[in-house]
Order: sequence, then C-alpha cells, then structure tokens
Amino acid sequence: MPDKSHYDDLIAKELATGRAALKAGNDGMVRVCARRASGQAITWFVTIRKLSWPPDAMAQLRMLAEDSGFPQAARDAATRLTTKITDRFTYPFSTDPLGDAQIIIDAINGLIPREGPSI
Repeated sequence: MPDKSHYDDLIAKELATGRAALKAGNDGMVRVCARRASGQAITWFVTIRKLSWPPDAMAQLRMLAEDSGFPQAARDAATRLTTKITDRFTYPFSTDPLGDAQIIIDAINGLIPREGPSI
C-alpha cells in the first residue's frame, strides 16, 4: 500500500496542473484536475479506513456526497464536482473546482490526523 506521501505528491501535481489550466482558461481541465486531486485524497481515506468504495474518482465523489460521516461543506463540494454542466457549458451554480477539491482534501485531513504537513 502506498504511503501518504505518495498520495500527497499526486494531489499536489493535480492541483498544480489545475492552476495552470485555470491560467490558460481551460475550465474543463481545471474541473478534471480538481476531481482527480479529490479522488487521490479519497482513495487514501478509503484505503486507511478499509472501505470498499469504487476506485474511480467520480464514483468516489458521489459516495462522499452521500456519506453523512463527512462535513456538509465537503459533501456539498463533492456534489458540485459531480454535477454535469449544461449544453452551453454553464454550471447551475457558482463554481470553483480547485476550491472544492481543497475543501474535500481538508475535510479528509481533519478526519484522519497524521504527522507532517497536510495535503
């Protein structure tokens, strides 16, 4: 099983790629990176907790959105990250995918405290 630093590295890379995509105006890639970063944090969480959640980020985000063991802010962020955009490429709400990913990452860090820097 990979250790937490493995997941930290993957999360950091996804968030950096997402920030670069944001600067380039590529909103779709920003959203993909936010989902993948969240998925890496969730994968670490379910591995530590020995939960049998699906391995893909979208399914994990849907599971988190419905899990009352997570803070409401993280559940709301997961819902926003899994909500489909309209045909006109608009969202039904104000959105900040990287901010939503950070909310989820922070919630997971809060649920399983560890030594060293947070992701």
